Amino acid sequence: MKTNIPVVVLVLATFFMISFITNILGPIFPALIDSFDIGLTLAGFFPFAFFIAYGVMSIPAGLLVQSWGEKHVMLLAFLLAALGAMAFVLMPVFAVAMTALFLLGSAMALLQVAVNPLLRESGGSQHFALLSVLAQLMFGGAATLSPLVYSHLFEQTQTGQGVGAMIAPSIPANMGWLSMYWLFAALSVAMLVWIALTPIKRAQRNAGERLSAKQSLQYFKNPTAIKFFFAIAAYVALEQGIANSMSVFLQQQHGLEPNTEGAAVVSHFWLSLTLGCLLGLVLLKCVDAQKLLMFFSVAAALCLVVALFGSQSLAVLAFPACGFFLSIMWSVIFSLALNSFKAGHGAVAGILCTGIIGGALASPIIGAISRGIGSLQIAILALFIPLIYIFSVGIWARPLVRNHTLNLFKKSVSNEELKSPS
Repeated sequence: MKTNIPVVVLVLATFFMISFITNILGPIFPALIDSFDIGLTLAGFFPFAFFIAYGVMSIPAGLLVQSWGEKHVMLLAFLLAALGAMAFVLMPVFAVAMTALFLLGSAMALLQVAVNPLLRESGGSQHFALLSVLAQLMFGGAATLSPLVYSHLFEQTQTGQGVGAMIAPSIPANMGWLSMYWLFAALSVAMLVWIALTPIKRAQRNAGERLSAKQSLQYFKNPTAIKFFFAIAAYVALEQGIANSMSVFLQQQHGLEPNTEGAAVVSHFWLSLTLGCLLGLVLLKCVDAQKLLMFFSVAAALCLVVALFGSQSLAVLAFPACGFFLSIMWSVIFSLALNSFKAGHGAVAGILCTGIIGGALASPIIGAISRGIGSLQIAILALFIPLIYIFSVGIWARPLVRNHTLNLFKKSVSNEELKSPS
């Protein structure tokens, strides 16, 4: 199959945009609290509004892709993203913010479902593994860049320089972070034009891959699918719980300025997660995926303890180290889940993407605990619950095919592993 390079480039840019928009909530979290004059509990509803959209939209998104095709779903997604970002900028009040973030989250859910099959179709199935790695690198690079762009734009709006000087008159003086949503709106419009001008052939699906809503929901009755749904929810809750809490924690515990110093630590967190993905590609060729998942879970737990109870210098190193050890969790859990089923992988993937709803729960829970006991430091320890569950996946997962390692004395697939666990 010939590679359609223009579409591949477009899809990789879309992965960049998904991450660039999604991962801004951590860096601006302290600014949201100050601007809206709210506590951690209410502030937790900002990521809640964004990530709850994944729970609502993931399965409908799959049905829309089947009916409309990837191009039209991508156009709808970036239209929703532009509308959500502009609503946030033009009416920056709490209620509108919830609606705007839900629209942005819905847009990201539509894109997540649409671009993966499109990447496989446009790049060729023989190149899909390589292109998936490139997509992950684009995702990680955008997550690393987003906090740095925010810090730069925020400073410009405060000093009246550069692009920030043009944006500053249109936003309230105490809401410099809104400059990012101006940028999101502009980038979404640019993506709309790019997609509209790019010829995109619909991904071909055989009859077995076309599922109704009823057929998709049937997988929610499968115990194995449910366990992996909670595993994905646990991972996203852990990832977003750390990302959204660290800047506030460093501000309260160590006095770091959140819009610059705190944002830099968040950027390092995502950079470490990206670098961990690269190392993970090598390690997964040498170590069984389940054992590696368990080891990285323990290492992430130790880093989180150091980040919470160590000195300032240790904290700014340990939080990014957490990102490094979170790096392989998503891909390992996702692959273990899909490899646990003989068929219905599209429906299982839809259920797993619905698990991204876990990102909606961590921040409100941490905020509520912090308010109740008066300690954000102790409240963040609640993240050990999803960490323990992720560790348990390495124990109870029974994939039909294990990841192939370089151990020549061990068969890749045993007879027992060919039996379905479901």
